[in-house]
Amino acid sequence: MTLDVVSYLKTKKTQINEHLIMLLKRTEAPKRLKKSMLYSVKAGGKRLRPILMLAVIEAFQCKTEYGMQPAAALEFVHTYSLIHDDLPAMDDDDLRRGLLTNHKKFDEATAILAGDGLLTFAFTCLAQAPFINDKVKLWLIQELANAAGSSEMIGGQMDDIQAEGKTLDIIALEKIYQKKTGRLLEFAVMAGATIANGDQSTKDNLQLFARHLGLAFQIQDDILDIEGDESMLGKPVGSDVGNKKNTYPEILGIEGAKKQLKVHFEKALDALNRTSIQHEALEGIAHFVIERHY
Repeated sequence: MTLDVVSYLKTKKTQINEHLIMLLKRTEAPKRLKKSMLYSVKAGGKRLRPILMLAVIEAFQCKTEYGMQPAAALEFVHTYSLIHDDLPAMDDDDLRRGLLTNHKKFDEATAILAGDGLLTFAFTCLAQAPFINDKVKLWLIQELANAAGSSEMIGGQMDDIQAEGKTLDIIALEKIYQKKTGRLLEFAVMAGATIANGDQSTKDNLQLFARHLGLAFQIQDDILDIEGDESMLGKPVGSDVGNKKNTYPEILGIEGAKKQLKVHFEKALDALNRTSIQHEALEGIAHFVIERHY
C-alpha cells in the first residue's frame, strides 16, 4: 500500500507536539519565561527535523519511542534558533508561523532568554533520554552541539549576515546553506541511523540523502519567499529581498533555482535508493519538501 505522506506527517507532528509540551511543562522556570518558551513551541511548524529522525529509526524497523526525546531535543534547538533569528538585531521579523514573533508577543529580553532556555534544555533532554545507552547519548550530545554551534549553524548565520548586500556565487551560497540549514537536517537523519544502530554503508548514503535534501529545502524556501502565499507561509513574502540576502533565485533566477531544486531532489532520492532500508516514508518526506507551499 502506498504511504499517505500527508497523514504520516500529521500523525508524527501530533506525537512530537505532545512530547514537546509534556517535557516543557515539567521544567522549572519563572512563570513568564516558561510561558514564552511554550509560546514559540506551541506556535507549531512543520516539525520536519524530528519527523525525519523518527522516520529513519522506523526505516530500520526500530521502535519510534527510542527517538522521541532526541527528536524533541532537536526541535527545541530549532525553535530557539527561530526565536533569535526573528530578533530586531537579526532578521527583525514581526510574524512567525502566522503569529507574533516571540519578542513582539513578550519583549526582546524575554525572547532572548526563552531561546537560551530552549537551547540548554535540549541537552538536558538528550542526557535523560530513555531507551538509549550512554555511548549513543554522548554521540548525540556532541553531534548536536557541533551541528548547532559556531562552526556550523551559528557560523552559517554569521556568514549569512556578513554576506548581506554583497554578491555571492552559488558555491559560496551553498556553503552557507549547508551550515545554516543543512546541518540540523543532517543531524536528524544521522541521529536516527545511530539510534537504530545502522551499518556504515547505509549511514553514508543517508548522509548524502540528508545533505541534498537540506539544500532542496532551503532552495524551496527561497522560491516560496518570492512565489509563496503569505497566508500559508505565516510570514511576509519578499523578506529576503528586503534584507538584501543572497538566494538561489537572486543568483540563478527563479527558473534556475527550480532546476537546482530538482537536481538536489534527484540526488537525494538516488542516495536513498542505494540503501536497503524501508525508505517509503523518507521518500515521501523528500517529495513534500520540494512540493510544499509553506
